[in-house]
Amino acid sequence: MGEVEEFTLPMDGFSQSPRKIWAYLPENYRSSHRRFDVLYMFDGHNLFFDELATYGRCWGMKKYLDEIGIDLVVIGQDCNHTGNRRLAEYCPDSCVNTPLEELPRFKAKGAATAEWFVKVLKPYCEKKYRIAKDRRHVGIGGSSMGGLMSEYMIAKYNSVFSKAACVSPSTHFNYDFLMDLTAAVSFQETKIYIDQGSQEVHGKRLFIDAMNMMLTYSHLLNEKGCSTYPHLTPGGHHTEADWEKIVPVFLPYLYPDLYQKK
Repeated sequence: MGEVEEFTLPMDGFSQSPRKIWAYLPENYRSSHRRFDVLYMFDGHNLFFDELATYGRCWGMKKYLDEIGIDLVVIGQDCNHTGNRRLAEYCPDSCVNTPLEELPRFKAKGAATAEWFVKVLKPYCEKKYRIAKDRRHVGIGGSSMGGLMSEYMIAKYNSVFSKAACVSPSTHFNYDFLMDLTAAVSFQETKIYIDQGSQEVHGKRLFIDAMNMMLTYSHLLNEKGCSTYPHLTPGGHHTEADWEKIVPVFLPYLYPDLYQKK
């Protein structure tokens, strides 16, 4: 059985500091002396334990990783739980395009959050744990706004991350900004999983728009030399319970070597 450690790190310039971090360590981590592949994720409180999850249901990542037995460390950062501050911290650009008219305006802090991941969280964890530094073994992932941040970070920090799990991403918040950023990047070898649940939006028009954004973004990434896995989840909702079901889909795609070593 793997174990999950909890610790805190300061987030200077953010209202919620220090911030909780959870790190899943595989069963053989303590007995090994080598460095492990790593996946950094957003909304760490929703990853491993139901009792910590916002809506009482987690992704079940500890259960899955314990059962499958791959040598992967997963590190999740807690979000800001106050008001709309999670939205602000997980939104890369202030030019927000969203049909949610009731959503109050906020100042986007996603760029600062991403910089904190790269310049504070990642170096700290590399000192604390035996995890990979080489981008070939380092990924970024998240869902909803965390999925949008993963789309942003795989482009902005492509020299740091080689793979991204963009689960049910809220791409519509920053679609034009994201497309412009992606078009301007010279990508190294990169793999990106991106999905959409068939029940995440209601109405044919909104579903078509969501699929069009996902496929157009995926096509642009392909043109830039990236490998992508655009995935429609039949019956999938915008919930942790449904994201638990696609963990066995995106992890083998992003980390195939780990599964071959089993």
